[in-house]
Amino acid sequence: MSPQSRARQIRDVVFVDGVRTPFGRAGEKGMYADTRADDLVVKCIRELLRRNPSLPPERVDEVAIAATTQTGDQGLTIGRTAALLAGLPRTVPGFAIDRMCAGAMTAVTTTASGIGFGAYDVVIAGGVEHMGHHPMGVGADPNPRFVTERLVDPAALNMGNTAENLHDRFPDITKERTDAYAAASQEKLAKAYAGNQIQPDLVPVATKKPGAGWTLSSVDEGPRPGTTLEDLAALRTPFRPHGRVTAGNASGLNDGATTALLASADAAEELGLPVKMRLVGYAFAGVEPEVMGIGPVPATEKVLKQTGLSIEDIGLFEINEAFAVQVLSFLDHFGIADDDPRVNRYGGAIAVGHPLASSGVRLMTQLARQFEEDPSVRYGMTTMCIGLGMGATVIWENPNHADYNTESMEASK
Repeated sequence: MSPQSRARQIRDVVFVDGVRTPFGRAGEKGMYADTRADDLVVKCIRELLRRNPSLPPERVDEVAIAATTQTGDQGLTIGRTAALLAGLPRTVPGFAIDRMCAGAMTAVTTTASGIGFGAYDVVIAGGVEHMGHHPMGVGADPNPRFVTERLVDPAALNMGNTAENLHDRFPDITKERTDAYAAASQEKLAKAYAGNQIQPDLVPVATKKPGAGWTLSSVDEGPRPGTTLEDLAALRTPFRPHGRVTAGNASGLNDGATTALLASADAAEELGLPVKMRLVGYAFAGVEPEVMGIGPVPATEKVLKQTGLSIEDIGLFEINEAFAVQVLSFLDHFGIADDDPRVNRYGGAIAVGHPLASSGVRLMTQLARQFEEDPSVRYGMTTMCIGLGMGATVIWENPNHADYNTESMEASK
């Protein structure tokens, strides 16, 4: 039998570990104002290796790092340069990837596909965004055909405008609802911090500010615990006069990095690596750029169909909170209550921040920890909207569940 005609078995892909830096506020007053983006990634890669000492560095087959703006300290094929700077052997390759907000999520799914196909055994995937050094859209040169041929409404290039458009499309999602959701996100994150559910996966970063010397940044800079509905109601609506989207019910502008360690199930067993989640399926979908926040809906419908699961099978949701209206449009579509305890148990990007290309792995890391806390949940979901009209959804299985992977194992016998 020739190699071309031989049936190839798809291998199980597992999430071994994930870490992130604390997320900082973008700008000259933010804690990472004088810290390089690539150094943030390096810290995460080194921490993954430190936390998993049974992994020989030379067994890493690929490093995939996402960034939305790939210039300056986020340029020069950052996956490769970060691997070298982190001290990985020169034999370990790397690449850069971009899918705007879903950059890190795409780094995971792309390399996971390579693991499933047999091209890799172990990979590091993640993302970084230093929005203080690289504000969103700066330096971009949109093709004039977008406007002249009316391919996309120019307003779609501003994410805040697309959120206002979602409010127009779904009038039942009022500002009062989005403010209430935002306040709850802040409260849930504060509770998670108090319960030490966030800190174990944070990588402290030494930062320096002129005149202030060195300090160790070990917690997120953006959260505003104690935020009230009255506080949120008083905020201006910068994207539209008398609008509904504010700085309080949207994610902030942030700096930060994330990385995850993925492996084939066989490699994880061989190397004695922990298994925190198993990849079940993933999907990406395109939508009208003018309402990009609805993207998680068709992406989720697509992956549910692929995997044969239903929305009722999903016991935990990690939804990126680019805007509260975007989360609520997803929940409404699937008949899930605004305060459903399955959704964003640790709060979300409205509270913790959203350094664009890095956020996908934050969702995964938080879901993995929730799986460990709640063995009764078998399946969980990480999902997010993406600029220019896309959505991404990944479904994971909990290895702590009593029925973990039984169908897959039976099929392989």
